Parts: sequence; structure tokens; C-alpha cells
Amino acid sequence: MRPGSDEAGQGRASSVLIFWFVAGWVGYCLLPWYMVDGGLWSFEWLVDGYPFDEDYAPALFLIGQGEKLWLAPLIVPLALPLLVLRRPKSDPLYAKVLILSGTLGFAWLIAQGFSIGIRGFNYEWMQALFGKLGDRQFGMGYGAMICASAFLFLLTQGVAARGAINGDVFVVSAIGGIIAIVTAFVFFPIAKMLFAAFVTEEGSYSVGVFAAKFFDDRLWGLGCLAGARCGAAWNSLFLAIAVGLITTVLGLAFALVVTRSGFRYKRGLRALTVLPIITPPFVIGLALILLFGLSGSVTQFFADLFGVQPTRWLYGLPGVLIAQTLAFTPIAFLVLIGVVEGVSPSMEEAAQTLRANRWQTFRTVSLPLMRPGLANAFLLGFIESMADFGNPLVLGGNFDVLSTEIFFAIVGAQYDQGRAAVLAMVLLFFTLSAFYAQRAWLGKKSYTTVTGKGDAGVHPLMPNALAIPVLAVAIGWALFTMVVYAMILYGSVVELWGVDNSLTLKHYVTAFSVRLEEGGIRWSGAAWDSFWTTIMIAAIAAPLTAAVGLVTAYLLTRQSFVGKNAFEFGTMLSFAIPGTVIGVSYILAFNVPPIEITGTGVILVISFIFRNMPVGVRAGIASMSQLDKSLDESSLTLGANSWQTFRRVILPLLRPAILAALVYSFVRAMTAISAVIFLVSARYDMATSYIIGRVENNDYGLAIAYSTTLIFVMLAAVGFLQLLVGRVQIGRRTQLASERMK
Repeated sequence: MRPGSDEAGQGRASSVLIFWFVAGWVGYCLLPWYMVDGGLWSFEWLVDGYPFDEDYAPALFLIGQGEKLWLAPLIVPLALPLLVLRRPKSDPLYAKVLILSGTLGFAWLIAQGFSIGIRGFNYEWMQALFGKLGDRQFGMGYGAMICASAFLFLLTQGVAARGAINGDVFVVSAIGGIIAIVTAFVFFPIAKMLFAAFVTEEGSYSVGVFAAKFFDDRLWGLGCLAGARCGAAWNSLFLAIAVGLITTVLGLAFALVVTRSGFRYKRGLRALTVLPIITPPFVIGLALILLFGLSGSVTQFFADLFGVQPTRWLYGLPGVLIAQTLAFTPIAFLVLIGVVEGVSPSMEEAAQTLRANRWQTFRTVSLPLMRPGLANAFLLGFIESMADFGNPLVLGGNFDVLSTEIFFAIVGAQYDQGRAAVLAMVLLFFTLSAFYAQRAWLGKKSYTTVTGKGDAGVHPLMPNALAIPVLAVAIGWALFTMVVYAMILYGSVVELWGVDNSLTLKHYVTAFSVRLEEGGIRWSGAAWDSFWTTIMIAAIAAPLTAAVGLVTAYLLTRQSFVGKNAFEFGTMLSFAIPGTVIGVSYILAFNVPPIEITGTGVILVISFIFRNMPVGVRAGIASMSQLDKSLDESSLTLGANSWQTFRRVILPLLRPAILAALVYSFVRAMTAISAVIFLVSARYDMATSYIIGRVENNDYGLAIAYSTTLIFVMLAAVGFLQLLVGRVQIGRRTQLASERMK
């Protein structure tokens, strides 16, 4: 046992216990128990009848007024921790009381939340047993959420006191917290959606209904082998594999150019690789149509040059493949850049000392150590392709994929939630298969390259045999990306894209005009409301997404506990389901109590957190696989607890992963389409839903102008995040310093 750790641990445990004990009573006695008008970010209730108004009253005041009496039993589990506040953690009663308090309180909250709905009792047998209820349940507010959190963390403290995971309160609490939120915001809504696969028209459940939809020829048909059309499942699988492989290769090429070459324009290349990820997908599709469509400039040029008839080759697999490769290569780059930088130069120098040339060093030392990054980059590209909705919708033509089929099953004339659920299950099966294939490829090998020892080496340059093709591929793709974005910028300053090419700034003026009045600045442009809402939602969601993702990665790579595989599966589940399904499942799950948040900004933040969290998880796992566990052990030996070790030792070495999670979650919140369509409201309208509305009204100029503005805003945000997070400093020489020392 570490010297002094027990005494310090006793003090910390008591302070944490007191904090959650007080928090539970504050939530119960002082804060509005139910959701107030205007959502969680509204504080008008403080001067509008609080605490006696029933809409804003805390639970204790409601009970005192004879209302919502089903909240009264919560007083018992809230009071139980009084029995052990002054007892040592080693006392057997300590763990038993906290586990009992947390379990009873949390169980009662869940039971009353699902038993009582907007029309009284949710179940007929309860109404028959207790009689008709004259009151209704509302969605959880500040008080209920804080009280639920208190019960959860009282429970985890009790579990830790019994010796789980060496009695580490931080680790047990982190596992319990993430399990709770993933269950509430991933498993619960998706389960409600998937149950629809077995529902008949009469409202009962039937396996036969599921089987008929699962074995549909439109899903599994192989007509493409005979010149017809293949089913959406095979189309999606082939496309996802191709996109995963191509984006991984391109991402690695860009990462090598930035870290292992003498290329002079590395900063510009790094910025260019991020451009596609900060662009609404349908905008890339429109730019590709302008270039390669039937009347596109490139198509017409070659048709005139060679005297051939233009074709619609872009619509279908080629167009979707090009658009998805443009959109998802930055994801692979963001994952791989930290991994490539993290390979220890001392290992590469050792290989060269043993007379291996640069190609042998790269092939036998550097590349094998990059396997975690390569595997994670492929997995993310595969999943992104499977779940992508915007690109296939714009460019798919007759090439059916699962995501668009789900969309049309939900919003089309058929409105078949059961078919949408079956399609989502097939998509999930493909994604999980890729996930386990990735784990099998990595195996149990060690990829540790960053240890506690000093490492003043410098990365060698790529061998010429590799550098020439890598530079050619990276520069060629970068030039192609620049052409696409030049067309986007051009489309925002012409009168009517593709028809009247006279230059104008009227689209920007319409969207973002500003007037100075006596009362101050008036944001008179049509797009300002959605713009500020989008900035606010993205700014709130990004750090929360990064925090949840990196804590999850820490638990998966540094801790061993029962159900670890199921835990990892849960964190990846939301990423595997298309945003369309996430949006619809959130509406079904959160349109009624106990979590009644549809139409609020909270549901947008939550959807972004759990939709984008897996990127933070995978980037964190890839980077943390290279950190030697001796770093953690040294910190713990010196008396630090797990939280201090995570904050002071691990996090500073995870800056590439932090940056990847922040950048990705922020820009995806700014550019997400599929889930947002179902979750926006009149009060909380997002930029992408506004842009889609302009596209539907054939106002392409304003849509492109808005998208172009978002691109520049997000470029500035990415630069700011880069400065805020900084770079990992692990004591290595730069190439310039190395040359000076020679």
C-alpha cells in the first residue's frame, strides 16, 4: 500500500460523500424538480413565482402543497447517508448504507418516472390497482437531475468502498457515470426504435413481421451481378470498405507528409485536409455536380475536346465514393497525425544504427507501431460511410444505401418505422463486424512508444521510394480539394449558380446584414438566428464530447473491469446508427416523461455528444496505446490518486487526441444534417436545417453563401482550438535542431 494513501483516501472519500449528500438535498429542497418553460438554460423562474408556483417548485414544496406525492419516498434514501457521514470507509456499514441509499433512490426515480406519464398511470394494471390518477408527470428538471446524480454517485462510492477496482472512487464513479448516461441516451432511445421492427399494424409484436422485412429482396438482392441493381445492404458494405481503405491511405499520406518530409507548405496542407470536414456534405455534392455533372464544367470541357456525349457517370457509386472520400479523409488524418507523431524516434534510430535503411526502418518499425491508428482510422471511415446520409441523397441516383433507405422509410409516404428499424439493425451488424475485425487485427500486441524515459530523437525522413508517391498522392488530392472549394466559393458570389454567372454579394447581404440603430447593433440578416444558435450549441457540446470520450478511452485502456467489452460496445453504438435513426429515436424516447426535452436546445447538445463521442474514444485509445503504464504507476506510487494522475500525467500527453475530439465534435455540431432535421424547433433552429430549407426553395446562392461563411468561421475555431490545446512536448529534437547539432 502506498504510504499515507489510506489516510488521504479517507479524507477525500468523506469530502466527496458530503458533496453528493448535500447536492441531493439541494436538488430535492431548493431547485425546480420538473423542467421549466424555456428549458434548462432559462432562469426566469427565479423571479416568476419560485418556489411556490407548481411549475417551478422543488420536490419538498410540491409535497408540502399536497402535489406529486409520489416524490415523498425519496426522503428516505436521501437521509440514509447521515448514518455513515462520520464513519471510516473501512466500516462494513459504510458501503452497505451508501449502496442501499443509491439503489433505492435511483430505482424509485426510474420506477415513478416510467410508471406515471402525461395522462396519469402508464399501465392499466396500475390504474386498476390504485385508481385513476388526477395528476400527470412532467419531464425532469434541475432538481431531479441533481438528485439522480447524487443517488448514482452515492451508489458508486459504496461499490468502491467494498473494494471494487481497488477501491478507486474516481474510476468506479467514472464507469458508473458513463454507463448511466450511455444507457439513458444511447441504449434507451435506440431500443425504443428497434422494438418497432416487431410491431404489427394492430400494435402487437410479431417475429414474422420482422422476418418479412429482414429478408426483403431490396435489402439483400444480388441483381447487380446480372446487370440489375444490388440490395442496399451489399451497396453499403462495398462502399464502406472502399471508403475506409481509401481514407486511411490518404490520411496516412497526409500525416507522413506533415511529420516525415521536408515539404515547405505543411501548415497549408494541414489546414486543407480539415476543410472537407467543416463543410456540409451536400455542399460538396453540389460542387461535384457543378464540376462533373451532366452539364458540369469538366464534363462539358472533355465532351467538347473529344467530341463525346456527356453521361451521368457521377450519379451512383462513383460520385458517392468521391464525395465521401473528400468528406472523411480528414477524420483519418486527425486520428493518424497523433499516432505518427507518437512513434518513438529512438526506436527508428536504433534500427538505423543496426544498418537498416530508411525503407526497412519504416516497414519493420514505424508502420507496425502505427497499427492502432490505422485500424481506428479505417473503422471510423467505415462507420462514417455506413451512416452518411447527405452525400448518397445528393449523388446516389439509383445506388441505394442503408442510410437513405432508412430516411425514406421514416419520412417518405410509406412511413414504415419497422422497416427503418430492420435496416438499422443490418447496418449495426456490419459496423460491429468491422469493430471486431479491427480488434482481431490488432490482437494483444503492445504498441507502447512513449515511456517515462527521456526521448530526444528526431523522426527520420521518409525513404525516397515512399516519399515520391506519398507526396504525389497528397499534393494531387490537395489540388483537387482546392478546385472543389474554389467552385463552392464561386457559387456563393454569382447571381444564379450555373445559369446567371454575374458576380454579386447579395446572398451574403441577405443572410448576414447588420444595422446600427439607437438601441445598438441589430442582426437583421435572415441567417443570424440559426447562426448564433448553432455556435452556442456547438460550443457547449464540443468540450463535453471531448471530456466524455477521453475519460471513456482512459477507462478502456487503463482499467480492467467486468463487462468491459459491453462497455466499449455501448460507447460505439450511437456512432454506428445513422443520424436519421438517432433523430427519430430521440423523438420517440424524449417526447414524454421522464426525460421530456424534445424541442429544447438540450436535446441537440445531447445528440451531438453521443453521436460524436466515439471519435474522442477512438482517438484517445489510439494515442493512449502508446503511453507506457509505468507513467501511471509512477504517479500512483508517489501518492497521487487516479484523478490526479489522469489530470496531470495522462491528459498533457493526449493533446493530439484532445484536439481531434474538440475539432471533430465542434465542426460536426456545426454541419450535422440527418439527426438535426428531426430535432430542431422554431426556437432552436440550426444552420444546416436552415441551409436545407434554402436548397428546397431553390435558393442555392444563399445556401452556398451561408455554407461558405460557416467554413471560414470553423477554420478560425479550429485555429483557436489548436492554440488553446497546444502541442505535446515530449523532449524531442526538431529536424532543424538536429541539423544544427551535426
